[in-house]
Amino acid sequence: MRAAQGALLTNLPPGRIIIYVEVAGAMDVRIVRMPGFAVIGREGSTDEGGGFISRLWAEANARYGEIAKLVIMENGAPRGLWGAMSDMGRHMLPWEDGFTRGLYLAGAEALKDAQAPAGWARWDIPEHTWLMIPVVEGVPRAMQQGLEYMEAHGLRLAGAVCDYTRPGEGEYCAFPVERA
Repeated sequence: MRAAQGALLTNLPPGRIIIYVEVAGAMDVRIVRMPGFAVIGREGSTDEGGGFISRLWAEANARYGEIAKLVIMENGAPRGLWGAMSDMGRHMLPWEDGFTRGLYLAGAEALKDAQAPAGWARWDIPEHTWLMIPVVEGVPRAMQQGLEYMEAHGLRLAGAVCDYTRPGEGEYCAFPVERA
């Protein structure tokens, strides 16, 4: 299914609806409109030095039981695991200094009214239209593919890029986008 180029990002209803799918070689590009949602996870910063993202995921996985009842489940698995990113001011803007400085939240999509327990953080991700690029050849390559796709299709970032894993489906770089 392919939407007309000009209609791609206009008049889209909120919801978890795949709007556009393009298969180019092994790349399955999706554009999905999502309402705002919450993520509860372990928060860290690039100021902590290399390896901080792996450390956050190790902590989140080891202590998952503390938030398990707050996580939205589908088919026996979390609906979405998010490596949510934000600028240092927590405005949900892209990482600063050429995508090298910012905050990261390793967590799971949570119930709307869920409160983060002690030692955890809750981020509210605003409604966006997301360009989903599958991670096939590593995150740096998926980031490059996403930026190239945006340029070729007249899109620009509308917020911070996130890592997204849908259990049973795959891992993506998720770009919140709007028309340039």
